[in-house]
Amino acid sequence: MKQYHLFIAFFRVGMLGYGGGPASIPLVHKEVVEKYKWLSDDDFSDILALANTLPGPIATKMAGYIGYRVSGYTGMLNAIVASIVPTIVLMIILLTTLASFKDQPWVQGMTKAVVPVVGVMLAVLTMDFVSKSKKGLGWTAAIILIVVSFLAIEILGIHPGIVIAILLAAALLKKDKPKEQQGGEQA
Repeated sequence: MKQYHLFIAFFRVGMLGYGGGPASIPLVHKEVVEKYKWLSDDDFSDILALANTLPGPIATKMAGYIGYRVSGYTGMLNAIVASIVPTIVLMIILLTTLASFKDQPWVQGMTKAVVPVVGVMLAVLTMDFVSKSKKGLGWTAAIILIVVSFLAIEILGIHPGIVIAILLAAALLKKDKPKEQQGGEQA
């Protein structure tokens, strides 16, 4: 039954994730955190951060890792197939069909109407992450990291993966530091 639920969860993501990988992230969150409760919000945030640092499509990376975590190698293959096969089939069917209607106003309106919906989904997920970072870091540290990350990515043009990797490395170094200090205080 777990394989079935894994397939259905990522099949839905593959079918409804209009707008590419980043647009499907809120759908993955809804399935794996809220509906099936395979991951906590913190685990999901960690997986998302790590997936952003690696090359390739984010939805596929997340499907593979979450599938593996839920049900091993079989789960990994199941989740990947469930997330990419619908896209492949829909691309073939829709693009061949819509290509003949691409100049019709209803087709252009349909594609333009989806953009605000995807934007709202990403905004809701962003606010959720900001709220969680406030709980973990406090408002001051969260705002500083948000502003510094924004400036690095948007103004300086640094790739988001590099910014995430630097923040992960800093967090790892900071996490190890108190353990060393505690060990020194006990000695």
